[in-house]
Amino acid sequence: MTKLVAKTIICLLALTQLPLAGEVFAQEAATETIEETTEQAEEVVIPVPETKWFTSEQVGGGAIGDFVVGPGRSEISAKPGDTIIVEILVTNRISDDREFQLEIEDVVGSDNGRSLVSVPSGVDSPYSIRNYISFPSETFDLKLGERAKIPVTITVPQNAAPGGFYGSVMVSTVRNGSTKDDLTPRSPLIARIGSLIFLTVEGEVSKEGETLEISTINKTSSWYEKGPIEFGVLYENTGSVHLNPYGEISIKNMIGEEVGFVELEPWFVLPKSLRLREMTWDREFLFGRYTVEASINRGYDDVVDTVKTSFWVLPWRIVGGIFLGLFIIIFGVRTFFRTFEFKKKAK
Repeated sequence: MTKLVAKTIICLLALTQLPLAGEVFAQEAATETIEETTEQAEEVVIPVPETKWFTSEQVGGGAIGDFVVGPGRSEISAKPGDTIIVEILVTNRISDDREFQLEIEDVVGSDNGRSLVSVPSGVDSPYSIRNYISFPSETFDLKLGERAKIPVTITVPQNAAPGGFYGSVMVSTVRNGSTKDDLTPRSPLIARIGSLIFLTVEGEVSKEGETLEISTINKTSSWYEKGPIEFGVLYENTGSVHLNPYGEISIKNMIGEEVGFVELEPWFVLPKSLRLREMTWDREFLFGRYTVEASINRGYDDVVDTVKTSFWVLPWRIVGGIFLGLFIIIFGVRTFFRTFEFKKKAK
């Protein structure tokens, strides 16, 4: 009886241990399966598409050796606290995989009226826009024939004073000065092209300007031998914002007949500066005295200035030839009559 009880207890213990051993084994197998799956998941690399901070498109074309930046000028009006985004287009026509760099420069007008003046970094300008402009990155790459649309963010501070702020987004790249056929090493050239940014912060601004004069240029006097004739209209801006004057030029001959007309498209003049607007009047044959009258709209309040000048055109070669011919004719006639009179007296 005792042996029978002992055997029964042993059998019961064996039966209770079997599920426990099987449960442990299942956990271990499940653990190994999870670990293997995790290791396999870590080995799988999912490619992530490269994202650019600008948009681009292929416009085609071969290597010309330059790049194009546009627009030439962007005029923006904003209020303090506004944020505006404008786009600058850059087209690569140099070579494949070209790197470009972005910089910001302040600009002001000049006293000679012929060009803008870049203000170096660190130099104060009353019209500085440098701290208002930003972009996600200062460099970007373009393939040959690719055109990028670069977002430029203009943030106007809450305490910005009313008036004009002027600068340029400069796009530059380094290109090799040698060609495929020319193996001589040369220094690399840094090409830079700018897109002007004209910002007007709304408020009480001063718009004041005047057309000072119109005159002939590139000549030491108002005498010409022939055309074309080049003129310059000089405009002075004494206000606090840039102005865009425009107008027309009428040219009349000695008898008051209009023989020429030139339309002047708007041009910009920065505050506290002069700007010379140049144009050319080309005509094949000119002779005598001409009067030039320019009617220039100041670019605000529909105020029109009228300025005049005059010039002479004397083609001295033609005039000299005519006088020489007349002299020969007159001299020949006088000589003929003197000879005829002498022969008549001798008889």
